[in-house]
Amino acid sequence: MVKVMRLLQFTDSAFPVGTFSFSNGLETASFERIVTDSKTLKDFVRSQSHQAAYSDGVAALLSHRAFLKGDIIRCQEIDQYLYGFKMNEEARQMSTRMGKKLSELSVKLYEDKLIKEWLDAINKNRTPGMYPIAQGIIFACAGISEQELFCSHQYGVINMVLGAALRCVKVSHYDTQLILEELSGEVESHYKEASGMGLNDMNAFYPELDILASLHEKGNMRMFMN
Repeated sequence: MVKVMRLLQFTDSAFPVGTFSFSNGLETASFERIVTDSKTLKDFVRSQSHQAAYSDGVAALLSHRAFLKGDIIRCQEIDQYLYGFKMNEEARQMSTRMGKKLSELSVKLYEDKLIKEWLDAINKNRTPGMYPIAQGIIFACAGISEQELFCSHQYGVINMVLGAALRCVKVSHYDTQLILEELSGEVESHYKEASGMGLNDMNAFYPELDILASLHEKGNMRMFMN
């Protein structure tokens, strides 16, 4: 029961790492009239979910496994690889900002030598401190399984965009909950594939999302912290 409570705690949108402050490019997609209703929103969120599953999700799983082996150096290697994998600066900034917040919080929650080493490496600029790596580390430290980690990761990506949609797309809470319900049913198949992937297998080929991210990075449409 304690592990379930921890899983709920780490997945809650109120968990203070700043996920509520970002829209993953939805502002620009809405402004450009690409996402205008529940159908186009579902397509957009599904793309975000797929892209995250086979990039950030893979990195989180590999970090979880490395931490359980006591290999914090491997966590740093995965972190640096993921940082280079991101195509736009805003995505890197978002992930490192949230990753550092989560790492700082992890040190407060757990008396663990490896977590302290991880945060020290971030503070000394030896590693970027990406959010999925921090997720893998704190979930492993809390005794939460990698399957539950992946579920939490996917829930966070989907819910981050849906939460933003309520503020900049003409959709209701009913619409967003229906989308969440449908996309949640796809997470298990994503995990089955992602769990067998290594760093060199990571892929995130959704060029439309990268173009929107580039426009968002230099645009004037700002409803959230970035």
